[in-house]
Amino acid sequence: MSEIRGDPKKRVLLSPPQHCHTLCFKFNHTKPSPYALRIMRRIIAIKNPQEGAANKFSLSLSPSDLNSKCAFTLPLMRLMAFFLFAFMLFSVLFSLSIVLRDPPSDAALREPSPSTTTVFQLKQTQQGLDNDASDSVELLNDKLLGGLLAAGFDEKSCLSRYQSAMYHKGLSGKPSSYLISRLRKYEAQHRECGPYTESYNRTVEELRSGQFTESSACKYVVWISFSGLGNRILTLASAFLYALLTNRVLLVDPGVDMVDLFCEPFPHASWFLPPDFPLKSQFQNFNQKSDQCHGKMLKNKSSTNSTMPSFAYLHLVHDYDDHDKLFFCDEEQLFLQNVPWLILKSDNYFTPSLFLMPSFEQELNELFPKKDTVFHFLGRYLFHPTNNVWGLVVRYYQAYLARVDERVGIQIRVFDTDPGPFQHVLDQILACTLKENLLPDVDRQQNIITSPSGMPKSKSVLMTSLSSGYYEKVRDMYWEYPTVTGEVVGIYQPSHEEYQQTQKQMHNQKAWAEMYLLSLTDMLVTSSWSTFGYVAQGIGGLKPWILYKPENKTAPDPPCKRAMSMEPCFHAPPFYDCKAKRGTDTGELVPHVRHCEDMSWGLKLVDNEL
Repeated sequence: MSEIRGDPKKRVLLSPPQHCHTLCFKFNHTKPSPYALRIMRRIIAIKNPQEGAANKFSLSLSPSDLNSKCAFTLPLMRLMAFFLFAFMLFSVLFSLSIVLRDPPSDAALREPSPSTTTVFQLKQTQQGLDNDASDSVELLNDKLLGGLLAAGFDEKSCLSRYQSAMYHKGLSGKPSSYLISRLRKYEAQHRECGPYTESYNRTVEELRSGQFTESSACKYVVWISFSGLGNRILTLASAFLYALLTNRVLLVDPGVDMVDLFCEPFPHASWFLPPDFPLKSQFQNFNQKSDQCHGKMLKNKSSTNSTMPSFAYLHLVHDYDDHDKLFFCDEEQLFLQNVPWLILKSDNYFTPSLFLMPSFEQELNELFPKKDTVFHFLGRYLFHPTNNVWGLVVRYYQAYLARVDERVGIQIRVFDTDPGPFQHVLDQILACTLKENLLPDVDRQQNIITSPSGMPKSKSVLMTSLSSGYYEKVRDMYWEYPTVTGEVVGIYQPSHEEYQQTQKQMHNQKAWAEMYLLSLTDMLVTSSWSTFGYVAQGIGGLKPWILYKPENKTAPDPPCKRAMSMEPCFHAPPFYDCKAKRGTDTGELVPHVRHCEDMSWGLKLVDNEL
């Protein structure tokens, strides 16, 4: 116990707290402040209640006295400091809550500071919790094109697969649930039967030996890389559809550049034919005279169910004969369904004739309730530009097409042996685009025309052609004269290769990039007979204006016509009624298969309601 020295009547006994020697400060080194002395006086007054308020006394404290009492006062000071700090913190938080709840001005809402934005976002996060799940599902559906694409790919290996949804306006129509489920089923089949799987290796061994078991779970259609890029894309889509209909696995001959152009479309399995495939060296030699050609076997009556070949070659090129065309008859499909390997060569989009086969009718109706979406859906599912090609697409789009009100594509293909450009082709292009209000006319009398709204509408025109002449003429016209509407028109052409170079890698990469860029436009003009244009319209889901093919170096009148559908044209269809075994107009058999606008004998798929 310690006592306070002074008048004995005023003495008060204090019990110092434990560990006083560790907490007390030394008064022989530090002189107490007046504040500390006032605190000590209050403590003593509290400890002498019997004296009352009137019992005043004079406190005289020496450093030695304070030295013994400091252990009591220091914790109390710390407690008071804690309460003071808590009060200050509470004041700050209260003020901040008032400010955030009632912002001082409209300007603060228009131009929030980073800290205010952060708090606002936190509040919005709480309010939007109910919508997060649905938004995430919607974004995923957009990325996967409504379920058309499968998830689970390495996104970096093929950026275009999931990024393309950011550039396209979306699919033109909704894929049927049956098509989506059938694609997932095919992907599982491809994983089971794809290159170097146990089933594939066994079937290849049977092909080498010439002996096979009909119980084999895996049968194949092998697509031979043949013809120009546009033709290859169209025939490959047709081959895949045929594989779906016949429960086969599609394998793709890489050719010289397919790997450089297209990503793998199926998850966890390659669609490219291995280089050690036994028949690969014969691909370029297969023709109508080959012993394994299906048409020749029919002609020689060498194909029967008792003499089933280990493989058959399907010649579906534009020069195929009447026996080759029997491929599109159900009777021959009954024979072919037992052949384990079908080797297919074509330069035609033969899909429309598959819709004329009764054995495929029900399946095709379930896959494609809207018949004019076949290539659009299959094209978006199968054909994803590789990262090199996608870089060409994205850089050009962002530089010239992204920040405009409207995008117009003009695809020009001239089937003429003389070098261009031709004046009659230029006249036809301008006549079509002006008549159909795709481009504004120019005023050759005035220098400047202001838009009525004061804010001119902007248009980017993407032109593709082997020649730069048409682009230069149209560009100069919109540079030298103002438009009558006040619109601002920019004319762009990515490349001009002068002539088609089918086997050149960079040429085909640019061609594929330009097809894809055309598919990203809002309105499209294409040239008759051109598979380049067919691919662009199909990938983009666009019904183009088709430029009629000029005759005698004269611009046609009318210059163009709007397409019935976004489907490509089958240029060399058979005209044969398999059931009646006689010739017939196959463009008049069913309402959803009609003759093409640009080729009177061709066939194309149209919407059922047309």
